[in-house]
Amino acid sequence: MFSLLKTPLGRLRVIAFAEGMSFLILLFVAMPLKYIWQYPQAVRNFGSLHGLLFVLYILLVVLCSIEYRWKFWKVGILLLISVIPFGNFYADKHYLRGA
Repeated sequence: MFSLLKTPLGRLRVIAFAEGMSFLILLFVAMPLKYIWQYPQAVRNFGSLHGLLFVLYILLVVLCSIEYRWKFWKVGILLLISVIPFGNFYADKHYLRGA
């Protein structure tokens, strides 16, 4: 795990995983807590965490695109796929491993 943090791509993969998990928790745990059980605090807490991780993800995609000279289409796919549930896990498997 810690060896991943040594490279920009490794850091991107770790943040992509964390951002993907926070998105799923927000959608499938916090949103039902808010709308079914009237507990809006869950969305505030997980929404803030997810927002921070999402901004970090975007910054790391941009940094990696500069570092590794990615083509524009790859950056666009990585940014677009991050707003789809489970998208970051697909991106990790198909675009980030060994990029």
